[in-house]
Amino acid sequence: MQNRVIIENVKPQIDGGRYFIKRTVGETVNVTADIFSDGHDVIRASLLFKHQDADIWSETELVAQGNDAWSAAFTPHETGNFDYKIIAWIDHLTTWHKGFVKKYADGQHLDVELQVGADLLARTAKGYSKAEAKELAAVAKVLTDKKDYLNAVETVVTEGFAQLVESFPMKQFVSETPALSVKVERHRALFSAWYELFPRSTSPTPFAHGTLKDVEKQLPRVAELGFDILYMPPIHPIGEVNRKGKNNSVTAAEGECGSPWAIGSRHGGHKAVEPALGTLEDYRHLIAEARRHGLEIALDLALQCAPDHPYVKEHPQWFTWRPDGTIMYAENPPKKYQDIVPMDFECDDWQNLWNELKSIVEFWIQQGIHIFRVDNPHTKPMLFWEWCMAEIHKTTPDVIFLAEAFTRPKIMASLGKIGYTQSYSYFTWRVTKAEIIEYMTQLTQTESREYYRPNFWPNTPDILPYHLHNRNANAFFLRFALAGTLSSNYGVYGAAYEFCDNESFHGREEYWNSEKFEIKHYDWSVRNRLTDLMTQLNHIRRENTALQTTWNIHFTDTSSDKLLSYVKISENTVDAGNPDAIGKGSKNIIWCIANLDTEGTTTGWINAPKALFGITGSMNLLVTDLLSGETYRWHDEWNYVELNPYKSPIHIFKVEVFN
Repeated sequence: MQNRVIIENVKPQIDGGRYFIKRTVGETVNVTADIFSDGHDVIRASLLFKHQDADIWSETELVAQGNDAWSAAFTPHETGNFDYKIIAWIDHLTTWHKGFVKKYADGQHLDVELQVGADLLARTAKGYSKAEAKELAAVAKVLTDKKDYLNAVETVVTEGFAQLVESFPMKQFVSETPALSVKVERHRALFSAWYELFPRSTSPTPFAHGTLKDVEKQLPRVAELGFDILYMPPIHPIGEVNRKGKNNSVTAAEGECGSPWAIGSRHGGHKAVEPALGTLEDYRHLIAEARRHGLEIALDLALQCAPDHPYVKEHPQWFTWRPDGTIMYAENPPKKYQDIVPMDFECDDWQNLWNELKSIVEFWIQQGIHIFRVDNPHTKPMLFWEWCMAEIHKTTPDVIFLAEAFTRPKIMASLGKIGYTQSYSYFTWRVTKAEIIEYMTQLTQTESREYYRPNFWPNTPDILPYHLHNRNANAFFLRFALAGTLSSNYGVYGAAYEFCDNESFHGREEYWNSEKFEIKHYDWSVRNRLTDLMTQLNHIRRENTALQTTWNIHFTDTSSDKLLSYVKISENTVDAGNPDAIGKGSKNIIWCIANLDTEGTTTGWINAPKALFGITGSMNLLVTDLLSGETYRWHDEWNYVELNPYKSPIHIFKVEVFN
């Protein structure tokens, strides 16, 4: 078969189709390609798409954009894996029709052309149903009516005939691309707010060991703050051999609780609960209570063991043993983790190891967990994760996996490609205006957008970034607000952040008296500037769909490197604002202006992007700061701002554009 049409440069696709792209329900897949052929015949092309469980393809026609570029789009409305591909063909019927119209305008005699058209209609009819073929045959008959030549000609040049040719493409010698895949996930994959706490630090009694029942008492507070995911470090039994003490001491004093990431003891392993926290039934009850408060519990999946984990005795072949007969513990020189032993994924019994690790995920899904924060996934084989997550999603497609990997860019990218729903990001270290713009552009305007969903954390139990060392609440306020407005997925190591824990361990990016190794006591009844911001910002995010995606960010000009300005627009939301506002019923516009100097007031000028706002005439904006409630009328392209970080280092404006 002659396939004259060439289809090249199909996007989006990842590594030639080796990996699927990602969307959530209701997110559009915009498909582009270069499509061309020899000669002057008309090319037509269609985008075909379907759920992988469906038998029938849906079809939408691609539109030529000029210079042989074509585009079309589809929007999946259910979760699961979808396939999409492009077909293209030479449409001789359309080619004939366009030529006929030109010859008619030139005054040429068209008797033969009518016969050619009738023949093409007859051949086209063979590809359609009986009813459709009958309709085409009736038109062909008009074209061959030699008694009424003028009527036949006039029929071909009508709008109705042009629509007929458009509606019944003549598909011959079809070129077809291989099918590509898109993984469609639930909305929380795109929009989430995570709050992290250590359950052992939730007791109302100072420095007593908190329990899962104590965590239950915190659920109303976390829900009131507006978070939707409560994440806790591992809740499994903590190893007793080589247990770490305060500030990562290699020797634990009597009664010290150790690191929860040192998993496994005589009390059980990855399918058990630390006795000091409670029972498995307590954990199931917590999961159910969290749902009642509109929260999901995320489990920390840390595939590593303490030296006294039951696996070490039951499956010694899964671990690495040194020549002196001792088990090899984890290292990341110069760091040492004497309380943790890694699993040997290269062992001869790797298949049984893989299946057992998958069974851990399945076990907690059975208890009600559908979100996993995966600890250090980059230290385990990519092929294992790709297999494991694919197997889990076959039966439980709504499970979310967050990759906790602060490592080299290509490794983080690969984790996204193989299937991680969300990924920790470099936001933690992007501080200046240039750094933030460059990083956000990379995330949203390159191929990365198709597979890497960033989750912005201003801190973690492992990381107190340098820009928060010994800083006041202004810095904590700014970084939290940036995380929650730049990205639609963000999280925070909560209590330490709320109470502005800013003391580092000997100047390193680590906390002094880290909660990883000891119990903390917090007054959970306290409300301060940070708790107020968390509550406000999470409410603002829920009320404004422009903040519910990361991909719609536009940076705008300012007069100062200390002022960061960015706009987010949602195209498919109901705006309950003034009926005279442009885009009512279709646009939600959020405009953030941040003062990156957290010590001093910054003044300057910001540019209102007329084209982005759809303004063709004079400027007439009403901007309302959703944090302070203050409103401003702006009529100029450049407008004055003044941000005092002791009041608020950021404006979060809702914009109404008036005619």
